[in-house]
Amino acid sequence: MRIRIVDAFTDRPFSGNPAGVLLLDSPGFPDDSWLQRVAAEVNLSETAFAHPLPAGGEADWALRWFTPATEVDMCGHATLATAHVLHTTGAASGPVRFATRSGVLGAVTGADGGVTLDFPTSSLTPVPVPDGLAEALGAEVVAVHDTAAHVGDLVVELRDEAAVRGLVPDLAALTAHSSRGVIATALAADPSGGYDFVSRGFFPAVGIPEDPVTGSAHTALAPYWSARLGRDELTGFQGGARTGLVRTRLRGDRTLLTGHAVTVIEGELHA
Repeated sequence: MRIRIVDAFTDRPFSGNPAGVLLLDSPGFPDDSWLQRVAAEVNLSETAFAHPLPAGGEADWALRWFTPATEVDMCGHATLATAHVLHTTGAASGPVRFATRSGVLGAVTGADGGVTLDFPTSSLTPVPVPDGLAEALGAEVVAVHDTAAHVGDLVVELRDEAAVRGLVPDLAALTAHSSRGVIATALAADPSGGYDFVSRGFFPAVGIPEDPVTGSAHTALAPYWSARLGRDELTGFQGGARTGLVRTRLRGDRTLLTGHAVTVIEGELHA
C-alpha cells in the first residue's frame, strides 16, 4: 500500500508538523498491534490510518491516529494531512466526514488548497498551578487550565512570547502533570506579526517530546485567547525547531482550524 509523509499547517516542505498517512482499501482496520508497529516504524508524532465507509452513513471515512507509543483520541495535523492526501490523489472530492474516537470530524478543502477542519471546542477548567510544574517547564507560570477529555492537555500561560520560545523543559518531569501533554502559550509580542498567540506542545507521556504544530490543542487555545482578545477569529503560531500557523474560528461548541499541507515523501509499505 502507498504511504505518504505530509507536512501539515505549512505551505512549504520541511516545516509544520509531519504526519504519516495510509489510506487502506480494506473495509475495516488491521489489528491494532500492526497499526502500532507501523506508527512506531514511521516514528512521527502521529500516523493516520483511514479506510472508506459505505455510502449513505454519517461519515465517509473511518480514521484513527497512532503515536509511536499509543493510539490517541484526537489529532488535528494528521487529520489535515489525511484530507490533503484524499483530495490531491482524487480519492475524495468536496467535504469529507471522518468517523473517529472523538465523533464525526469534518474537513473542507478550499480553492487555494487550504483545509478547514471542524472539531469540537474543548472546555477549559482553571486549576491551581501544580506543584513542580514551573520547575519542570523552567519558566514562571501565570495560569493553568485543564482541557476536555478528548484533548487531555494542560494549557499553561507564560508571561510572554520570549518565555515560550525559550523553553527547555524537563520532559521526564512533565509526564507527571498531564495524561497527554502540556501546552505552553502566551500572547504574541507583536500583534502585527501575522499571529495573535504562540504556543509549544510537549507530549512525553505519549511518546512525543515536542509536537511542532498541534491542531487538537488549538481547540482549547482558540477559546482561551478568543475570550481574552474578544475576537472569534485568530491565528496561532506554534513550534520550536519546526513551526507552523493555525487559523482558528470559534463557533460555539465547534472550532474551525485552517491550514495548508504539503506531501514530501511518497512510497510503498512492504509489511
